Amino acid sequence: MKFNTKQIAIVGLLGAITMVLGSTSLGFIPIPFSPAGRATIMHIPVILAAILEGPIVGMMVGLIFGLFSFFQQASPLFADPLIAILPRVLIGLMSYLAFRPFALAHKQAAGSVVAAIVGTLTNTIGVLGLALWRGLLPNWQTAGLVVVTHGFPEVLVAGILVYFVYQGILRYLEKRK
Repeated sequence: MKFNTKQIAIVGLLGAITMVLGSTSLGFIPIPFSPAGRATIMHIPVILAAILEGPIVGMMVGLIFGLFSFFQQASPLFADPLIAILPRVLIGLMSYLAFRPFALAHKQAAGSVVAAIVGTLTNTIGVLGLALWRGLLPNWQTAGLVVVTHGFPEVLVAGILVYFVYQGILRYLEKRK
C-alpha cells in the first residue's frame, strides 16, 4: 500500500492534533458525577481524517488515538489494549463508510454530520461493549449511564464540530483552486 504526500500530511497533522488534545487535557471534558469521569473529543480528528482521505488514513489516526489512550491509561479500562485501541481504529473505518454514500451523492455537509455521529457511536459502543464483554464494567446499567452522560453529548459536539471544520476545509480548498 502506498500513501501519497497529502495522506501522510493528514495523518501527521491530525495525529499530532490528537496527541495535543490528549496530552493537554483539551481532548477530555470533565463530567462530574459520571461513572466514566470525562467525555472526549479526541475522536474528531479521526473522523476528519476518514472523510478527508479515506478509511486507511482515518484508521491510522484512530490507531494514534488508541495508542495514546493505552499509554496514557486515564482509566483502568484503557489498560486493556483491545479496549483502548480497537474501537478507535474502527472509528476511521465506520466514519468513512457512513460518509461515502453522501459524498457520492454530492451531499458532503450531511455526510460529515452522519460520519460524526457514526464515528462517535463506534467509539462509545465499542469501548463500553468491549468493557462489558471483558468484565471491566459491572453491568449494563453502568454502560447505559455512560452512554447517556457521555455518548449523547459527544455525538452532539462531534456533529457540530466536524460539520464546521469540514466546511471550513472545503472552503479553503475551493479558494486554492
